[in-house]
Amino acid sequence: MRSARVATSLYSLLAIAIALAWAFPVYWMLNSSLLPNVVLQSATPTFVPWGGSLDNFAAVFADGGFLPALAVSLTVTLATVAATLVIAFLGALAVSRFRFRGRRSFILALLLIQMLPAEGLFIAQYKMMSSVGLLNNVVGLTVLYTAAVVPFTVWMLRGFVAGIPVELEEAGMVDGLSRTQAFLRITFPLLAPGLVASGVYAFLQAWNEFTIALVVMTEDQAKTLPLWLRGFVQASASRETDWGMVMAASTLVALPVIVFFLIVQGRMSSGLVGGAVKG
Repeated sequence: MRSARVATSLYSLLAIAIALAWAFPVYWMLNSSLLPNVVLQSATPTFVPWGGSLDNFAAVFADGGFLPALAVSLTVTLATVAATLVIAFLGALAVSRFRFRGRRSFILALLLIQMLPAEGLFIAQYKMMSSVGLLNNVVGLTVLYTAAVVPFTVWMLRGFVAGIPVELEEAGMVDGLSRTQAFLRITFPLLAPGLVASGVYAFLQAWNEFTIALVVMTEDQAKTLPLWLRGFVQASASRETDWGMVMAASTLVALPVIVFFLIVQGRMSSGLVGGAVKG
């Protein structure tokens, strides 16, 4: 009994140490965002921002590119999440509930698509968007993001749909429900954890994506937040990079992701575990 308690305590300390090591970069980013650049360039690190201020955040908001980039990122990300969930949900439902010719080939294609390097598609994506006039356009970027996220999301949702017995819908139909009503009233609520987990994945991929946006969003007014932050980091010829402002900008870029995660973390945890068991 004593050895078991010692082992539990050691594991707990190890878990705390790992959590602190994981959280430290986030703390350092927030800490640095409150300090002036002259303090950050000092040879002595400052671990607690005594005497810090919000001047760096004010400077970020004063930059003319932040709010337009925020609007573009929010629009593209939310549109990508909505489109991905609808398309992936219908695809997962098709491969899980119906038997049709080419079903296995379709499932295999989902895996093969994930193996393609994104860099190998840049030229084709650029030419495709250019031919239809969707360069520097929120719709064009949303289409590319959705196409990149849908294959894995279909595979993720497939496990949830397959894990719900079809007999539940059949029992509802026996009680007088149509197939659509049985699905919406019985099966769909059970898929909520999977939809939330898939939505989080789509949100993170779209919000943090950089390379595709770099190729198709070349104009200043069409930049997403990662592109704006890249330009914000690059020092001009006349001055050094203001790392306090960079850290403040990075904090603001990360904030929506943290808020979104805190809102859906309960559903996401159960969804990920459920998908692992059901898949």
